[in-house]
Amino acid sequence: MANLPTKTSFLHFLLGFFLTLSGFGFIQEAKSLGINYGQVGNNLPPPQKVLELLRSLKLSKARIYDTNPQILTAFANSNVDLIVTVENAMLATLSDPNQALQWVQTRIKPYYPTTKITEIAVGNEVYTGDGTALLASLVPAMVSIHAALARLGLDRSIKVSTPNNLAVLEESFPPSAGRFRPEVAAIMPQFLRFLAATRAPFWINAYPYFAYEDSPDKIRIDYVLLNPNPGMVDPNTGLHYDNMLYAQVDAVIFAMARALPIVYNFLCLRLRLHFHLYLFLYFGINLFNFIINQG
Repeated sequence: MANLPTKTSFLHFLLGFFLTLSGFGFIQEAKSLGINYGQVGNNLPPPQKVLELLRSLKLSKARIYDTNPQILTAFANSNVDLIVTVENAMLATLSDPNQALQWVQTRIKPYYPTTKITEIAVGNEVYTGDGTALLASLVPAMVSIHAALARLGLDRSIKVSTPNNLAVLEESFPPSAGRFRPEVAAIMPQFLRFLAATRAPFWINAYPYFAYEDSPDKIRIDYVLLNPNPGMVDPNTGLHYDNMLYAQVDAVIFAMARALPIVYNFLCLRLRLHFHLYLFLYFGINLFNFIINQG
């Protein structure tokens, strides 16, 4: 997190806006590295070609935004850890334990363990969405899906969580001031208790560049892009941050500790933290061939 070593080797990876990552300390510190495998585009490569790309880049994890059977079949025996996603529109339905059991039996069990499904993302950025009914269905759907996994003996191998946007935070600077927005803080403890009880991860979608875009006169671009820079010191903790990503992650940890202090505290969370990093990969016209040819 803060004051982490500098990476000595280089990993070059093409993001959706063609930002090349190189020499980033967080890649060395990440326990594993993967991609968010988006499928919105044209001229998409077949899943088998995507798997070949992952192997060429030595990536061990991927997340998809549904339970696409073609992808689940293509990733069989690949040893790639795969996160599958329940679409937001399904949350109310899957709050019903019987519906959740049927979903797991038809969407997960036929492919597991040949396809290494390790986690289920229930919805995406629901806490920052507009639907009150959707929000009310989130934790019940997670509980029902976890219960279905337990009934089938899969709960120890497949974890259940939901990705969150940084907009769940009311304050994020300095990191020690991190706290959830009032409307989120009121319902976050139920979610955090579920994660603690099932030993599931807290996921955050962090976009450091967007923060820079909002305040380019106050934030150094090198601080955002993880290039060498003076960084910043949190006046409340004395922790030094040499890039915005680490500061954003710590802001979330402080918010978690404030939301459920009996279960979480900042120091324990920092000591136990395993950093799994997923980069966004978008496919468009001829982009896949470009990546392959550059490899």
